[in-house]
Amino acid sequence: MHVMRVPKGGEVVLFNGCNGEWLACVMDIGRQGCTLSVRAQLRQQTDGSADVWLLFAPLKRLHIDLLAEKACELGVSVLWPLFTQHTAVTRVNTDRLRLQVVKAAEQCGRLTVPEVRQPIAALDQVLVHWPVERRLIVCDESGHGESVTAAMTSIGPGPVAILVGPEGGLAKTELDLLRILPFATRVSLGSLVLRAETAALAALVCWQALCGDWRVSFYQRT
Repeated sequence: MHVMRVPKGGEVVLFNGCNGEWLACVMDIGRQGCTLSVRAQLRQQTDGSADVWLLFAPLKRLHIDLLAEKACELGVSVLWPLFTQHTAVTRVNTDRLRLQVVKAAEQCGRLTVPEVRQPIAALDQVLVHWPVERRLIVCDESGHGESVTAAMTSIGPGPVAILVGPEGGLAKTELDLLRILPFATRVSLGSLVLRAETAALAALVCWQALCGDWRVSFYQRT
């Protein structure tokens, strides 16, 4: 990890996800912390990020780090690990994931940090309390999903979640369960076999382009 040491009198940029971005000066540095003097607001807090959750089967360390970083850059609001029937990885370090999304938010200039939720042990445990107003887009590698562009265009803007299974795909029983839910839509990402993290990021890109922040020019929003 790269740690930037700011000397006394140096300037830092602060954000907390609620009050915009602020310029501050380091007034004092101690062993347990430091004292800052807030000087000026640099940016107002905006509500530009799309309300999109990403539910994903846990991956190996390098792949899950990449997924968390890029999902943050693509505007995801919630990262939610989900153990499915074919998930091979048995543990998730949520503290590490939170560190990854904080760094990614700083790097890309987001004024919010995605929420990293505790892993869920099974798909049905998520679905039993699912908020029905939030549409669930399921990346279906079996070939029976709708065109991703047609499905997302039909769903339109609004609260949504994207579900991506593990490398082995979702089990037939899981797909059958999702098929009967009125808020779930199974989509296809094409004929090629994608890695789980690639599928998740591809789906997020499609969502942003068709239904999210990318539909409107940055200058129109500001």
